[in-house]
Amino acid sequence: MKYSILIATLLSVSTLFSADVVQTTDAIVIQQTNAELAKVKAQLALAEQENQIVTQELAQREEELAAAASASDAAKEEVLKENKTIHISVVGQGVAPMNTYSPAQAYALAKRAAIADAYRAIAEKVKGVRIDGQDTIKNMMVQRSTIRTYVQAMVKNADIVETTFKEGLCEVEMEILISHSDFAQ
Repeated sequence: MKYSILIATLLSVSTLFSADVVQTTDAIVIQQTNAELAKVKAQLALAEQENQIVTQELAQREEELAAAASASDAAKEEVLKENKTIHISVVGQGVAPMNTYSPAQAYALAKRAAIADAYRAIAEKVKGVRIDGQDTIKNMMVQRSTIRTYVQAMVKNADIVETTFKEGLCEVEMEILISHSDFAQ
């Protein structure tokens, strides 16, 4: 019986020491966890600061894009609406040919070319331009590149505003007023 009391005492003493070891281990784990939690909180605070900076930069970029979009809206071509007219003004150029019999003939031919160029420019603005392109490639090099532009329109009531002739070049400024009723049929 003496031995059993001694064993019981030893067991109770060993239980007390092991409980202290467990409590000490738990305290160390809690301290380590708290230190790691503090690091994560610091990283989260840095990430939130970076997020605020990025959000501010994004807002500035959106403002810049909005300003650019409003500027490009102002630069867009007018749209022809009912009961409205659009004023289109163009400049056509023509060159006098070298093989003419007189300066008057050179002037007349250059003026005719400039008028035709002005009509073409008006037609391009009103109806648009069709563009066809073709490239021929051989041995990974461009052998031939062809681009053709077409415009097909009827231009009526265009007025010549000014004609200038300098050193064989004739420039004709031409304008036209178009309304919605010209196209509504």
